[in-house]
Amino acid sequence: MMGTFDIRGLRRPVIVAPMAGGPSTPELAAAGSNAGGLGFLAAGYLTADALAERVAAARDLTSEPLGVNLFAPQPSAGTSEQILAYADALAGEARRYGVALGEPSYDDDAWAAKLDAVLDLRPEVVSFTFGLPSGPEIARLRSAGVTTVGTVTTLDEAWLAVNRGVDALAVQGPGAGGHRGTFDPGASPGTQSLDHLLADVLSAVDVPVVAAGGLIGADDVAGVLAAGAVAAQLGTAFLLADESGSSPVHRAALQSREFTETVVTRAFSGRYARGLRNRFIVDHDGQAPLGYPEIHYLTSPVRKASVAAGDPQATNVWAGTGWRRARNGSVAEIMEGLTPDR
Repeated sequence: MMGTFDIRGLRRPVIVAPMAGGPSTPELAAAGSNAGGLGFLAAGYLTADALAERVAAARDLTSEPLGVNLFAPQPSAGTSEQILAYADALAGEARRYGVALGEPSYDDDAWAAKLDAVLDLRPEVVSFTFGLPSGPEIARLRSAGVTTVGTVTTLDEAWLAVNRGVDALAVQGPGAGGHRGTFDPGASPGTQSLDHLLADVLSAVDVPVVAAGGLIGADDVAGVLAAGAVAAQLGTAFLLADESGSSPVHRAALQSREFTETVVTRAFSGRYARGLRNRFIVDHDGQAPLGYPEIHYLTSPVRKASVAAGDPQATNVWAGTGWRRARNGSVAEIMEGLTPDR
């Protein structure tokens, strides 16, 4: 049985993408849903209890449907030798910002506890990034009335997700800000354009498909809807929203002429992600191994100290390729500019 919520029924076919690490606040998610779209809470890096608190806070702000995104656990692609070598390379950064590097440990982002939490909380939609739940786990969610969405970056991943039993797909193209949802933690992210990837997936599957990755304006939304997507998922477009939890450093960098391009890097987390090209990426991308989440934990104190110092040069400033067109304002105002109300 499909979850009780059907993405095709949105009044406004726009999804406020989950953005872990700060931007995805309960206020952002609720405002997205209140504006006729679907707002998401990002479970990444939170405890299960903190996730439950954020879902409850969002529920207090809207009676509309809500989504929750979980990071599916994958093995690390790094070795301890590679990670220790990268720690040595980052010693100067630790000195510069007056911090000790973090402990490069592995965990599964509290997967089981968060799965239990969403089964208890029953958000209308749960999506997955970096991989998929098991068949029985998806069956548990669906039997609880939760609609499941698999984030995919290739046609092969789309097949895997549909065969595993998800209700819908979020097809993420290479222009996406932040982490790519690639299943294989050791693989370079696919470079097939969103247009071509979307066409390939739409011709191969019979579940609703959401388009994501680099979409920023009304023309982008209209284009993917015309191509057959049931909704467009945008993240960077909402980073400057009043309700976003983006740091002042992130907001200022997105609007600064100092930054001229986004690049895909593994320097901050040990997983490929797109952000504004800054000094840290220039200095360390060539040294950085794969190894998520160990590298995420290793660099975390430096990134936090950079933000605390008001310095955008040693922290991840995640942004999609269309970041220059991101707008200030409320979520309702941004949504109004993206698509007409149905």
